[in-house]
Amino acid sequence: MLTIRISIADAGKRLDNLLHGQFPQFSRSRLQAWIREGRVLVDGRTAKSSCLLRGNEEVTVQPAELPPLRATAEDIPLAVLYEDESAIVIDKPAGMVVHAGAGIHEGTLVNALLHRFTSLSSLGGELRPGIVHRLDRFTSGVLLVAKNDSAHRDLAAQFASRQVKKTYVTLVEGRLEGKGRIEKPITRDPRNRARMTARLEFGRPSLTSWESVRNFADYTYLQIDLGTGRTHQIRAHMASIGHPVAGDKLYGAEPSPWNRYFLHAHRLVFRSPASGTSVTVESPLPPDLAEWKASLR
Repeated sequence: MLTIRISIADAGKRLDNLLHGQFPQFSRSRLQAWIREGRVLVDGRTAKSSCLLRGNEEVTVQPAELPPLRATAEDIPLAVLYEDESAIVIDKPAGMVVHAGAGIHEGTLVNALLHRFTSLSSLGGELRPGIVHRLDRFTSGVLLVAKNDSAHRDLAAQFASRQVKKTYVTLVEGRLEGKGRIEKPITRDPRNRARMTARLEFGRPSLTSWESVRNFADYTYLQIDLGTGRTHQIRAHMASIGHPVAGDKLYGAEPSPWNRYFLHAHRLVFRSPASGTSVTVESPLPPDLAEWKASLR
């Protein structure tokens, strides 16, 4: 049982919003489900998610045990860009989550992989078979998957030693000229747990190199090479210098009519664990981003 006393400063807040801020370890959808199930009481009474708090109430939460997350094979189309005895490279579409998480159990890349391939690495456990690295949900492009445990260890070591070269293309707000490097530590944003920040003096060391490819009236099209692979790295780094990724509302950009932000994993270079040779795989700009870019002046 979790119990909190609502402060006067929180008067006027919705019940679900306040609980999400107080208990960031639980997803908003999970908290809303507990409210519907009567597991959340305000002064001893059930309430709706939209209930506006007055201040000084006592709120109790009785968490329910979370069902175990597991991957389940689903017949979902996959674009395979490369395959050998040890590895697969997928062209991940925007909107597809890599593996199951809070509130998302279906339609994942892992579920599609389990249906398509008979053998995947087990090192990621039942939830993440074959997954060596990830892309954000609305980031499209090349994603590397290990077929067996030996290949997974090899590829993970290549990522850890920065032998894997990852190149992205992105559209950012404002104008940038030439080339640049961003070396700012990245950590979870203490004011919004859904995002990361590079505006503090502490966090994990992170390196992003960018090069201007083309300028538009209000945007710049960039090629970006990652020296590290932190969560939301490009999004947090570009926002920290005042040039957020176009359409990335979470990091302060204006919303876009394409219902996504403009970030695409264009190229991946790695050494095949099967052959020992260097492999370069590229994903072309998807149609929605190509249309977005073509619409700019």
